[in-house]
Amino acid sequence: MQLRKNQTLERFHKFLKLENEIGNITRQEAVSMVPPLFLDVQPDHFVLDMCAAPGSKTFQLLEIIHQSTNPGALPNGMVIANDLDVQRCNLLIHQTKRMCTANLIVTNHEAQHFPGCRANKNFSSASDKGIESESNMGQLLFDRVLCDVPCSGDGTLRKAPDIWRKWNVGLGNGLHSLQVQIAMRGISLLKVGGRIVYSTCSMNPVENEAVVAEILRKCEGSVELVDVSNEVPQLIHRPGLRKWKVRDKGIWLASHKHVRKFRRIGIVPSMFPSGSSHMDATDIEPKHGNVTDVNSDEGLQQVEDVLTSADDLEEEVSDLPLERCMRLVPHDQNSGAFFIAVLQKVSPLPVVQEKHINPEEKMPPRNDDPPKKLQNQDTEEVNGMEVDLADGTDEKDPEGSLEANSIDNEDGAAVEPDPLTCEKVNSEETEVPVNTETKSERTGGKRKLQIQGKWKGIDPVIFFNDETIINSIKTFYGIDDSFQLSGHLVSRNSDTNRVKRIYYVSKSVKDALDLNFRVGQQLKITSVGLKMFERQTSREGNSAPCSFRISSEGLPVILPYITKQILYASLVDFKHLLQYKTIKFADFVDAEFGEKASKLMMGCCVIVLSKGGEALSNPIQIDASTIAIGCWKGRASLSVMVTAIDCQELLERLLMRLEIEKGDLVQENALGTDEVQEEMNDNGKEEPESLEVAENT
Repeated sequence: MQLRKNQTLERFHKFLKLENEIGNITRQEAVSMVPPLFLDVQPDHFVLDMCAAPGSKTFQLLEIIHQSTNPGALPNGMVIANDLDVQRCNLLIHQTKRMCTANLIVTNHEAQHFPGCRANKNFSSASDKGIESESNMGQLLFDRVLCDVPCSGDGTLRKAPDIWRKWNVGLGNGLHSLQVQIAMRGISLLKVGGRIVYSTCSMNPVENEAVVAEILRKCEGSVELVDVSNEVPQLIHRPGLRKWKVRDKGIWLASHKHVRKFRRIGIVPSMFPSGSSHMDATDIEPKHGNVTDVNSDEGLQQVEDVLTSADDLEEEVSDLPLERCMRLVPHDQNSGAFFIAVLQKVSPLPVVQEKHINPEEKMPPRNDDPPKKLQNQDTEEVNGMEVDLADGTDEKDPEGSLEANSIDNEDGAAVEPDPLTCEKVNSEETEVPVNTETKSERTGGKRKLQIQGKWKGIDPVIFFNDETIINSIKTFYGIDDSFQLSGHLVSRNSDTNRVKRIYYVSKSVKDALDLNFRVGQQLKITSVGLKMFERQTSREGNSAPCSFRISSEGLPVILPYITKQILYASLVDFKHLLQYKTIKFADFVDAEFGEKASKLMMGCCVIVLSKGGEALSNPIQIDASTIAIGCWKGRASLSVMVTAIDCQELLERLLMRLEIEKGDLVQENALGTDEVQEEMNDNGKEEPESLEVAENT
C-alpha cells in the first residue's frame, strides 16, 4: 500500500510488478516462507502441497528442487500442488507457470480425500492405453508433505483488522476435525522416513497443538514430533503449549467432562490436552418442561452456575512433547503469526488408521450432486482461506475464513460436520459416466459439455505418441538424441490432428502419470508439465516444414539440445528485434547475421544473444546468463514470438547490460590513460589536453 501511494516509489512499484509477473522475483510475506524451510526438501524428493493455492509456497518448493540443477537439466523430484477450488487452482497455475517447470502436477481434490493411487491387478494396464510402462511405482507416496491447512486466520490480525470485528471462538472449533483429517491423510501418503510440516496462521491451540496431539495419538508411535528449533537459529519462536482451555458458548472448558452433553457433537475430546472422553454423572443434559431453555440467557446462566469458574477448573496437561512445536508471534520479530509442527514418519501407520483414511477404496459416487447449500458450505469451509493479494503476497484471508464457517451458530458456537457427509459429499470431484459418448449425442448439437476425460469439466491428460509429428520436430530443430522426447510429451486432446499444445514432463511426472493411468485416472489433474511446443495456425505456419514452434516457457529446457534453426545475434540487432518486433533481413546492422537468417528454413527459429567473440558455428553454450528468444523466419523478415511483457523485461535487462559494458569501456579507457600519463611523466613531458577529453568521454 505504501508503494502504491508514494509517488517517488512509483517506478520501483512498477519494476516489482513486472519482475513478479515475469517470474524473476516472487513477493511473499516473510513468515509465510518459514514452513517450507523446515521440510528439508532435496532435488530428488516427491513433494505434496495439500492446500496449495494461491501458490507462493508451491513456487518456493519448486525453486528448492531446481536450485542445484544445471540449465537444460531437470531434477529427479517433483511437486504435486493440490487445492479443492477450481478457480483457486487456476490462480495456482498462473503463479507456478512463471517457474517454467516440467516437474509439477496441479490437482483438484479435497485434501482429506487425496487419492493414494494404489495399483492393483484389477486395474487395466498402461499398455492398454498405448503406453509402455517403465515405472515400478505401485503407489503414490511422498518424501515430503506440506500441510498448510485452512484455519481461522487470527494470526493475520495486524494486517486484517476486520478480523477483530468478525472473529469468534466457533471458527477454530469448527475447523478442528477437518484439520485432523487433512493432516492424517497427509501422513498416510508419506513414505516411512519422510517429513510432514503442519502449519496454520492461527494462534488458537484448538487448531494447533490439539490437532498435533490428536495426530500423535492416532498414529500410535509411527510418527514423531521433531524438534527443529536449531535448524533456523535466527528465527525467534516460542515453544508449543501443553495445556489450554476450550471456549464454547461463553464458557471456559478445561476438560471434555465439563462439556454439556448436547454440545458434545461440536466440542470433541481431541480439542483438549488429554484427548480423553468423559461420559459420567457430571453430564449436564438440557431438560424440557418447566426448566428454562438452555439457549436463553437465563438458561445459560443456570448451566454456568453448575460449572465452576475457569480459574477454579483443574487444567489438563498433555503428556506429549508439544513444546517441540513452534509458535511465531507478531511482536517478536515484526511479522505475521504462524504455528509450525514438524513430524517424521518412523514406521507404517496402524492398520486401522490406514484403512480408515484411504479414500481410493470408496471413490465418490458418479454424478452424485449434493444439495446446493451443503455443496457451497463444503467448498468454502475447506478453501477460502488463502487469497492472492494484488501485490502477490501470500496470506490467509480472514473474511474468507469467517464466511467459510456458515454452519456455525449465530453466537459463534461451532457444529462439527458429519464425518459420513464429509466422505460421501464430494461436489467438486464429479466423475463423468462411462457412457459419455451416448450422453453427448443426446444433447442434440447444443452447447458442448467438456466431457472428454474422466473428470467433468477437465480436459484429459493424454500421452502424445504421434511419431510422425515428434520426428518432424526433432528433424527440423536438430534436437539431440540425449534429450528424451518420446514418452515425455503429453497433450490435453485425444485427437492428435487437433492438438494445439504439447507439454513436456520430467521422468518423475511421467512415472506418476503412468501410475495414474494404471489405477483408472484417480488424480483429477488441472495442469501438468511444461508447455514445450505450440501449433502455428497462420498461413505461413501451415506452409512451414514444421508447424510446431517452441514456446517461450519450454525454450530454456530444450535450448542446449537444439542444433538447427539457431543463430547468435549481436547486442544491437537483438535489441532492435525486441523493439521493432519484425525486421527485414537486409535491415539488420550485422549484414552477415541477416544473410544467415535468410537461409534458415521457414518456421520457428531461436536467436541467442551473443556475448562477444562467440562463433556462429559453435555449439550453444548455455549458462544462467544466456538470453534467447523464439522468432519466426518468414519469406523476407524475422519476427519476434515473445509476449509484450517479456519483451519489456528483456529490453530493460539489455539496457542494464549496455550500461555495464559502457562503464567497463570507460574504466578501460581510464586505465589506459593512467598508463600513458605515467609514461609521459617519466619522460618529463606535459600531458596533452586530448587525454582529458578521452577521460571525460
